[in-house]
Amino acid sequence: MRLSNNLIYQGSINSILDGQVDVADAQERITSGQQYLSISEAPSEIAQAMLYNDKIETNEQYTKNINLLSGRLETEESILQGINTTIQEAQVLALQAGNGAYTQDDIDSIADELSELQKSLFSLMNTQSEDGKYIFSGYQDTTQTYSYNSLTQEYDYQGDQGQHSIIIAQGVEIDSSDNGFDVFEKVDARLNVSNNNAAVSGSTTSATVYVDEQGTFDSFHEENYNNDPSASATANTYSIVMTAGATADDLPQYEVLRDGVSLSPAVSGEFDGENIEYAGLSITVEGDVPGQLDFELAQPTKENVLNTMQSLISGLYDGSLTDVERQEVLSDAIVQLQSASEQVVFTQASLGGRMNVVDRIEDTNLALDINNQANKASLVEVDMAEAISELTKQETALQAAQATFGRLSSLSLFDYL
Repeated sequence: MRLSNNLIYQGSINSILDGQVDVADAQERITSGQQYLSISEAPSEIAQAMLYNDKIETNEQYTKNINLLSGRLETEESILQGINTTIQEAQVLALQAGNGAYTQDDIDSIADELSELQKSLFSLMNTQSEDGKYIFSGYQDTTQTYSYNSLTQEYDYQGDQGQHSIIIAQGVEIDSSDNGFDVFEKVDARLNVSNNNAAVSGSTTSATVYVDEQGTFDSFHEENYNNDPSASATANTYSIVMTAGATADDLPQYEVLRDGVSLSPAVSGEFDGENIEYAGLSITVEGDVPGQLDFELAQPTKENVLNTMQSLISGLYDGSLTDVERQEVLSDAIVQLQSASEQVVFTQASLGGRMNVVDRIEDTNLALDINNQANKASLVEVDMAEAISELTKQETALQAAQATFGRLSSLSLFDYL
């Protein structure tokens, strides 16, 4: 077969061009880090890699959500800690105000301090996030959480009972906020009787009923209060019926009734002129026998800490209150401040639980991301050592083709003569 110069040249040029393409491909694989330069090279592997890529991108969004959620939870935790510290400071002041040696000026100074603490609480409970949203207003986060009503002279909650949440993993949604209704409005007010001055009849001229042992009375109240709407109006009314002794020398007798009916077992005893102690209550009776006094268990209520402090401050400033009346104000405040603190601590515990879940999910997402990245890499990403070796091989082949072309292009018949 005879080879023309054109055929020799064309063959050599084609070898050089092919070598250049192979070198360029090898260089692009190294530069891009991709094992395949087109889908047609490995359709199945590239399709699987795209699925892994979707998972990686989704995980990246979960990571952003986790960072956002962590920031919000940490902010709320800091605010709640500040609120609880302020409440505890108010408790200490309320206890100090019970010191019988204090003058009214001393009491006024304590009330002044409580007023400043109340302002601090009001500010903390109306905390806004970095984007101007009120963190304790629920879904109504563009509305200020608490406002002062000058007509009722009380602080009113303006938000709702909603809780924002953020998705941080497949099927995992974590609350990113707590509403003020759950944190501040669900605080139990002090259990008490509806009126400390009992209704009297017969020869009984006056009587007072005060809670003397709060824990004992709380248990009694919780076990016996009838909250059935269909119950009679006197279902929670207790009576102390006073009667003369069997003889003139015997002490008067008393019996406790509920809704006009004797208790089972019956509660009765002799009245020696001292207070009658019953279910954590201290009952004083003035007058003669026969007689009767009636008192009613107060309905359980809720009270937010701002209103609790408002009542406390007003009571301390009021110099006309008797020692007993002021003690009632202090007792209400101390019990309710403690309840408010416990509710905040309960919310902090819930926050801590959510933050622990976030940490675990973050670790899980990180492990999944590493696995997804590794699986994707095994499918379509280039092995750098292998790619560099391939580039070297292609460059060597190209150099050989170029050298061969140089030698062939200089051939002449005279070289063989």
